[in-house]
Amino acid sequence: MTEVVERTELLLPAPAEALSGLLGVPLPDLDKGLPLLWHWIYLLERPAQADLGADGHPVRHTVPEPPGLGRRRMWAGGQVRTRGALVCGEPATKRTKVLATAEKQGRSGALTFVAVGHQILQGDRIVVDERQDIVYRDAVEPSRRSSEPDPSQDAIVPPAEDEWAIDTSPTLLFRYSALTYNGHRIHYDRDYAREVEGYPGLLVHGPLQATAMAEAARARGYAGDQVFDYRLRAPLFDHQGLVVSATPLEGALVTVARDGFGRQTATGTLRPAD
Repeated sequence: MTEVVERTELLLPAPAEALSGLLGVPLPDLDKGLPLLWHWIYLLERPAQADLGADGHPVRHTVPEPPGLGRRRMWAGGQVRTRGALVCGEPATKRTKVLATAEKQGRSGALTFVAVGHQILQGDRIVVDERQDIVYRDAVEPSRRSSEPDPSQDAIVPPAEDEWAIDTSPTLLFRYSALTYNGHRIHYDRDYAREVEGYPGLLVHGPLQATAMAEAARARGYAGDQVFDYRLRAPLFDHQGLVVSATPLEGALVTVARDGFGRQTATGTLRPAD
């Protein structure tokens, strides 16, 4: 039987107020419910320091547990379905389990795909039903990764009138890591990101990009019970900037995250829940 990890806490307004200030977006009426994806700053894992690996991620007593020491963890995408309002001032319970695991072979070596399910309940009712897609890959020599082309050499594409530009400064990335209790060093430790994992800069969080896309949709007045499918397409680094948009299409909203040079790094589709 798949292990289910459960945690319950009182949802307080402070994390929502912090996210609002961090992104410079309107604070909603928290008695009426949190916006889409704001549940990611609640009901967090808080692993012991002794349970963290060299990259800052937990290696034990966590769901999912890494499939092997030294494997690199990436958030690849997922789906979030809302079934009502998740409100502050009341307790909520999060249930987490592994839904599926698959092994594949990629260009850089073995890949392990893990689908993780989360359900958040409030008042004995499922309010958020979510699947997160996580990928573990073998470590790559920094010299191999650093040889990848850097889109920052291309011409800058200014934000269009219907796009929202976010300054992905090291300070913003550090504060988002703190708000989500994310210890992964690629987001705040530039020396580690460059010298160990071979990246050209600090990596912008996948969940941060997805949240920005959801906020672009909220700015268009998109509300109610929703289904949000999103996918991380390419790495995004702090010096490349982040630009997001949400465009209506056939009763849904198509969301896009790109860097300052026009390269798409994440996409999503937001539609009303059935």
